[in-house]
Amino acid sequence: MSGLKLAMAAVAVLGLAACSNNPWNDDLNGAAGAGGAGAGAGAGALDPASPAYFQQTVGDRVLFAVDQHTLSPAAQATLQGQARWLAQNADYAVTIEGHADEQGTREYNLGLGAKRANAAREYLISQGIAGSRIKVVSYGKERPLEICSDETCYSKNRRAVTVLAGGLTG
Repeated sequence: MSGLKLAMAAVAVLGLAACSNNPWNDDLNGAAGAGGAGAGAGAGALDPASPAYFQQTVGDRVLFAVDQHTLSPAAQATLQGQARWLAQNADYAVTIEGHADEQGTREYNLGLGAKRANAAREYLISQGIAGSRIKVVSYGKERPLEICSDETCYSKNRRAVTVLAGGLTG
């Protein structure tokens, strides 16, 4: 009996491990979109109107310097590409997620994440994208891509991510 119980426990653990997914890790999940449209190496990434193309070719995120919410020239270039894509794909609305690294208080990082998301939003609006198509949310330091206490991780976590959603919201 104990062998059977051990085998059943092993199967249960392996089954749960196979189903596990970290919803906070943008790199593992690809572009979130309506109907779970995600990134992949398949044909979707070749279709210029697909969420996978947006994520992989246009770029779905911009990075920030320490304690900053101003857009670098590289961030502006990425957002210009996003604005062109959104102008050509008017059926998509977006949510811009603001993130911060683990340094600082939760409250400070929520505020900084909001400033980063709003900086990206305002830039897209300045490029002709209707504000009604753009929502913002701040996750502060609550959804890191990388977890370690050094600059290599911190720099990846200081970001604004543009997440596509199908259909206009208003």
